Amino acid sequence: MVFHRMLMQVIWAGVILSAIMAATATTFPLALPNCPDSCGNVRIPYPFGTTEGCYRQESSRDFFINCNNSYGQPQPMTGNLNVTNISIEGEMDILMYNAIDCYNQSGTPLEMINTGPWRLQVPSFTLSVTKNKFVAVGCDTYAYLNGLLNDQPSLVGCQSTCNNTLSVVSGACSGIGCCQMDIPRDLTDISFQAYSFKNHTQVWKFNPCSFAFIIKEDKFNFSSDYLISLRNNETLPMVLDWAIGAETCEVAQNTENYICGGNSNCIDLKNGSGYRCQCRDGYRGNPYLKDDCQDINECDVKEPNNCTSNQFCVNDVGLYHCSCLEGYHLDREACVPNQAAPKLSLAISLTIGISVGLLLLFVGGSWIYWGLQKRKLIKLREKFFQQNGGLLLQQKLSNRKGSIETGKIYSAEELKKATNNYNESRVLGQGGYGTVYKGILPDNKVIAIKKSKIGNQTQIEQFVNEIIVLTHINHRNVVNLLGYCLETEVPLLVYEFITKGTLSEHIHDKRLSSLLSWEKRLKIAVETTGALAYLHSATSVPIIHRDVKTTNILLDDNFTAKVSDFGASRLVLLDQTQLNTLVQGTFGYLDPEYFHTSQLTEKSDVYSFGVVLAKLLTGKRALSFDRPEIDRNLAMFFISAVKDDRLV
Repeated sequence: MVFHRMLMQVIWAGVILSAIMAATATTFPLALPNCPDSCGNVRIPYPFGTTEGCYRQESSRDFFINCNNSYGQPQPMTGNLNVTNISIEGEMDILMYNAIDCYNQSGTPLEMINTGPWRLQVPSFTLSVTKNKFVAVGCDTYAYLNGLLNDQPSLVGCQSTCNNTLSVVSGACSGIGCCQMDIPRDLTDISFQAYSFKNHTQVWKFNPCSFAFIIKEDKFNFSSDYLISLRNNETLPMVLDWAIGAETCEVAQNTENYICGGNSNCIDLKNGSGYRCQCRDGYRGNPYLKDDCQDINECDVKEPNNCTSNQFCVNDVGLYHCSCLEGYHLDREACVPNQAAPKLSLAISLTIGISVGLLLLFVGGSWIYWGLQKRKLIKLREKFFQQNGGLLLQQKLSNRKGSIETGKIYSAEELKKATNNYNESRVLGQGGYGTVYKGILPDNKVIAIKKSKIGNQTQIEQFVNEIIVLTHINHRNVVNLLGYCLETEVPLLVYEFITKGTLSEHIHDKRLSSLLSWEKRLKIAVETTGALAYLHSATSVPIIHRDVKTTNILLDDNFTAKVSDFGASRLVLLDQTQLNTLVQGTFGYLDPEYFHTSQLTEKSDVYSFGVVLAKLLTGKRALSFDRPEIDRNLAMFFISAVKDDRLV
């Protein structure tokens, strides 16, 4: 009884101590001493600050946060923008304005409502291209995002149309009532504006306005109600990236203004100028303060460590180590039991018995948990298979006659390992349908992996369509589909890796364009022509590519052309001469007849190829606002030059 009572006391003491430890959370300072660390509900970490002497001052960045009380409660501001969150990982959440273009029933602009163009007036920080997207909303709408890319003017945009609210689907932002696009990396001096094709005269009853805005991607889910309600939204959430200075870590560490404190590391930005600070492993806190990366106790129940069941954890400064429990000794880096004593006392025997019982209970519980988790994983993969269009793909492939070659089915683990867990350094490019990564298989074979965007049903349809189209294609000048994966949250397509990038890069990059001799340009044009002719007339079912442009033509080491990106392509039955589809393509390459009639034919690809040919000959962009208005479209510019005998 005495032993039993002592054992229960020890157990209860351990339970109470664990509860106290769990309830006590270590807090780390955010601001400089005697400086406010918040404004309203927003925490303000140094290098930011709200008062003189509490924020970092430098010529290339402005870390002052104006804690404005004009609206009755404190509101942090940077410039004229409201700040809603600042993280020491290098991100700032703000509220950005919405560009509006409204008309009355007769088509007259409503000057009191219309806003824009809006310019992002925060030169100290850059726009996050991974957390934001550019969106336009309306049934008679197009919008442009302007900026500088490599110090050259750049313009991208999208268009959104619809004839009635019945065709508008909430949750889908694919060109009917709503369109969206990724923001180009390294784009600076950004401004945006919404426009209307016909002043909303044909859709005014249910949509009198066009809207354009930049918004945090996880904060936007399109609703048909937005066709009217966005008129009342003055600001929307957006994410900025921030960093220190304009130097690399190697340069900054040798200057007086170097800011990273003790027990921290300096990290160079992969994109943009400047650097960031990060606490070393085993430390937490604000790395921008002198001594506020503080040691954490990895042996605390709330912190992870690698000690096994026959070891106990010992905390060190910045680190920890594992020591063997009593009754065990270290043998080849593992704790093994000591030789048993000839005779064990009753207390030791009872302790061993209880331990063995608990161990068996733990093993049994772990086995049950592992089984449930495995079953849960199988069900999750089945869910992803259906969610990613697996049943639709099987149905369409089953309707095919003859042999079907769909490529290898890759596992999620295989592609995750090949891309180093989809590391940003492996990104080859980003577009409207997703992101393309470079992957390296265990046999050192290099592949390209196309990853669709999360939660967009339109992307699933594009994914299935691309597989179906590519099963009809076998041509040396068309990128080869190696396989796909359906068991992940978003579908993945696996292609052969094309080494030299896009034709667009070689035309517009001064360094690369010098490598494109006239012979190589002619070779690329001939090979692209052959690929399109094959798609139109040599496949079992004719194929219209629908988005022929220089960014969808890849080049290998021998400058051999490879036509790619069949997400928007369409199969044409032999008895069909044209298709009625939602207009889709790229401004500057879009066939005018297709744009106005929505009737897709093979001639639409031919027109787009003509623009590609004009770019090969002239080196000019398909659409440029640097040229006079009459010559902004390269096709019209080219035709005008031919007519006026000034082509050469």
